[in-house]
Amino acid sequence: MFQDFIEILILSAIQGISEFLPISSSAHLIVVSNLYDLKTSSLLIDISLHLGSLIAIILFFKKDLFDLQNNQKLLGLIIIGSIPLIIFGYILHTTELVHLLRNIKIIAWTTLFFAIILYFADQRKVDQNISTNLNIKSIIFIGIFQILALIPGVSRAGITMTAARFLKFNRVDSGKISFLLSIPALAGASFLGLKDLSNQSIEINLIVILAVILSFLFSYVTVKFFLNYLNKFSLNIFVIYRIIISIILFTIIYF
Repeated sequence: MFQDFIEILILSAIQGISEFLPISSSAHLIVVSNLYDLKTSSLLIDISLHLGSLIAIILFFKKDLFDLQNNQKLLGLIIIGSIPLIIFGYILHTTELVHLLRNIKIIAWTTLFFAIILYFADQRKVDQNISTNLNIKSIIFIGIFQILALIPGVSRAGITMTAARFLKFNRVDSGKISFLLSIPALAGASFLGLKDLSNQSIEINLIVILAVILSFLFSYVTVKFFLNYLNKFSLNIFVIYRIIISIILFTIIYF
C-alpha cells in the first residue's frame, strides 16, 4: 500500500505540474512509465489524474467560467478554439494511430524542436491582450497549433502559449488562454478514457481517490504559481529544461 501511495504521488506530481507548464505531461508520463515499472499505472488512474487537473482549472477560473453574462464571448472562443483538437484527437484515438507516436525517440525530438520554437515565440514584442484582442481569427490560429499537442513531447500548454506569443499576446494572457483551452482538452481526454472503460468493471478505491485529490492539489498550485511567474519572468527556464531533457533522452536512445 505504501508503494502504491508513492507511485500515485509521483504520477500526480508529474500530471499536475507538467500539464500546465510548457514541458509536456504526456512525455513525462510516458518516459517515467518506460523507465520504471509502475504497478499502479492504468487507464483508470490516467483518467483520475486528468480529472483532478480538470477540477483544479475549473475552480481556479470559476469566476471567468460562471460569469456567463460578462464572459459569453470568451467562453464561445474557447469552445471554437478547442474544436480542431477534439476532431483530430478523436480520429487519432479511434484509429489507434496515437499509439504510434508514444515512443521516446519522437518525444526526444519534439521536446527539443518545440523548445526552440517556444524560445523564438517568447521574444516577440507585446501589443495584444486577452480582453480586447482575442477573437475568432486568433483563437482558431491557436487552436490549429494545439493539434500538434497530440504528439507527445510537444506540450499542449507549450504549443498554445507559443501560438499566443507569436500573435504578440503578453505572457500572462498567453498562459490564461492556454489554461482555459485545457478545460475542453482535459474533459475530452477523460471522456475518451471513460469510453474505453465502458466495457470494463470500474473499481473506485482509495488509490483512485488519492490520484484525483493529489492531481488536483498539484495542478491548482502549479496554475497559481505559473501565472505569478509569468508576471515577472520569461519562458527561458522551460526552454533550457526541455533542451536538457532532450539531451538526456538522446543519450539514452543513441549511446
